[in-house]
Amino acid sequence: MSSEVLRGLPKVTLHDHLDGGLRPQTVIDLCRENGHPLPTTDAGGLQEWIFTQCDAGNLVDYLKPFELTVAAMQTPEQLARVAHEFVLDMAADGVVYAETRWAPELHQRRGLGLTEAVVAVRDGLASGMAEASVAGTPVVARQLLVSMRHQEPTLAIAQLAIDLRDEGVAGFDIAGAEEGFPPSRHREAFDLLKRNNAHFTIHAGEAFGLPSIWEAVQLCGAERLGHGVRIVEDIDTSGEEPVLGRLAAYVRDARIALELAPTSNLQTGIAPSMGEHPIGLLFELGFRVTVNCDNRLMSHTTLSGEFAGVAQAFGWTLADVERCTISAMHSAFWSHQERERLITEVIRPAFAAEKN
Repeated sequence: MSSEVLRGLPKVTLHDHLDGGLRPQTVIDLCRENGHPLPTTDAGGLQEWIFTQCDAGNLVDYLKPFELTVAAMQTPEQLARVAHEFVLDMAADGVVYAETRWAPELHQRRGLGLTEAVVAVRDGLASGMAEASVAGTPVVARQLLVSMRHQEPTLAIAQLAIDLRDEGVAGFDIAGAEEGFPPSRHREAFDLLKRNNAHFTIHAGEAFGLPSIWEAVQLCGAERLGHGVRIVEDIDTSGEEPVLGRLAAYVRDARIALELAPTSNLQTGIAPSMGEHPIGLLFELGFRVTVNCDNRLMSHTTLSGEFAGVAQAFGWTLADVERCTISAMHSAFWSHQERERLITEVIRPAFAAEKN
């Protein structure tokens, strides 16, 4: 199954970092505006440099090139441009629903207020959606607000997600270095969100294992797991049939979505090759698997490319890709009515036509 075929099919992304998906030329343009040094001013060279830096085999090194992209997103105009281009890039790849996450607290170097920053991204997403709609490639794009897990816990970002939920803010997340910074450090924020009926996902089970996943699910109440790939450590594959441990069984049976990002996971050392990535086993065992890019710039990838790589490695069919896409749509932080509309009117008909 080629990337070209997949690009023409409707797709859903739940885990795509706004500051991890800038166009290389945009990084160059905006870093120049802000006087931030660059390793090269050639767009192709910058893409290669970032990919090489991120291909280090661990999360800590993988995160280092974000200094460039965050430095490029420090004014309302810059945030709006990045958000606008995000939507157009999604449309070009056949994505029909996208949630992009980012941390407002990282974008205050030039005095930008938190609310002002979120509004700038809102406006950029809106203008991108309008342009994509006129072009005949409509996309629904919403934002998730992130609090950095290694910083002192705060309620500010969670409260912002609550206050602006009717302004295109889909929910909340914590991100950053996982080991040593468990989800429970931010439990007060998660409790606030639950009391206010707000949605949240939690980065867990990427750079740290089962204790991180357990805390995210059982102490904090995560509706989805950002990555969650290391749930595989609670599955015994030594016998004739895989045996799920109690935590793995709970995550599967509760239909807690796994926001998997295969290429990113290879770069951070989760698996040595696509064929050895746990996504194949997790999908086969009935977990709510979703496929995502994580950071398109850092991994030099697209959602179509991710699906193509997984399909080739595990022999996935169009029906498997459709199943993943519908799982993602069911797990989106959006109204039930609108999710069902996209599934019924857009996703299922397009896959049916391709199969015929």
